[in-house]
Amino acid sequence: MNTPSFYTVGLVQMAVSADLKENLHRAVGFVRDAAKRGAQVICLPELFRSPYFCQSEDPALFDLAEPVPGPSTDTFGLLARELQVAIVVPVFEKRSFGLYHNSAAVMDRDGQMAGFYRKMHIPDDPAYYEKYYFTPGDLGFKGIDTSFGRVSVLICWDQWFPEGARLSALTGSSILLYPTAIGWHPHEKAQYGAAQRDAWQTVQRGHAVANGIYVAAVNRVGHEKPLPNGAGIEFWGTSFIADPQGVVLAQASTDKEEILLADVKLAHLEEIRRHWPFLRDRRVDAFGDITKRFIDKAPDAMMSTAKDAKDAKNAKLK
Repeated sequence: MNTPSFYTVGLVQMAVSADLKENLHRAVGFVRDAAKRGAQVICLPELFRSPYFCQSEDPALFDLAEPVPGPSTDTFGLLARELQVAIVVPVFEKRSFGLYHNSAAVMDRDGQMAGFYRKMHIPDDPAYYEKYYFTPGDLGFKGIDTSFGRVSVLICWDQWFPEGARLSALTGSSILLYPTAIGWHPHEKAQYGAAQRDAWQTVQRGHAVANGIYVAAVNRVGHEKPLPNGAGIEFWGTSFIADPQGVVLAQASTDKEEILLADVKLAHLEEIRRHWPFLRDRRVDAFGDITKRFIDKAPDAMMSTAKDAKDAKNAKLK
């Protein structure tokens, strides 16, 4: 594949209503607009076809899921071919009876699926009851070759984990794309809101710096309140694209539908990695413990502590 020296990424920050068909129709319109403005790799927000239903646990909501291939991949596959772009299409995937994933398909300019990702990290927090709906992904972290360049897709909660970003970067991707649905609990916004949003952006800019890679996060906007007596979630938008130094190239507002554009320049990526050679200097020989859940106190240190305690007790008895 003859990879271009740069390509333009487009992020669709949008609000979502209870009308699934309308959401799909509007997403198609946004993608058309992004392509018209020069975007070549276009990313939609997480679970864009419906309101964020994980605010409660309701078995009837599994009816929102669809197979892959299915309606979403069919629609955006045809659109990708028409517009000659690549489109990242998040989907609530019905894999089999009672087996569901939070996934994303990458449809290339020929209309075919270039790659597929299933969300690896699944949260379980108030109003984010995703463990009820989604089985953790089993496809790993990967690079997906599009006609414009190799990209990696991760989804929302994956944003907070450096391991996923690093493993994706090691596949040779030039950008990490994060479809997202994140926002404030209204009762927390005044006290914690600024810090929460800043932490969210900071950790992702950190992934860009630590891996010498472009990072793009695309979020939804709007206050979604599916439960009459619930507070709902105020999605904070702030979609952004950062370069390999963590410099924010484009950023959206907290409350408006917008399309963001920025160029992924492979020469700039190469230049930054030459001067900040983090991949070169990694001590891969010393990272074995990263696969452990927790590193307990070393046995030798424990034995030494026990011996010291025994010696002190004996000395006291004497």
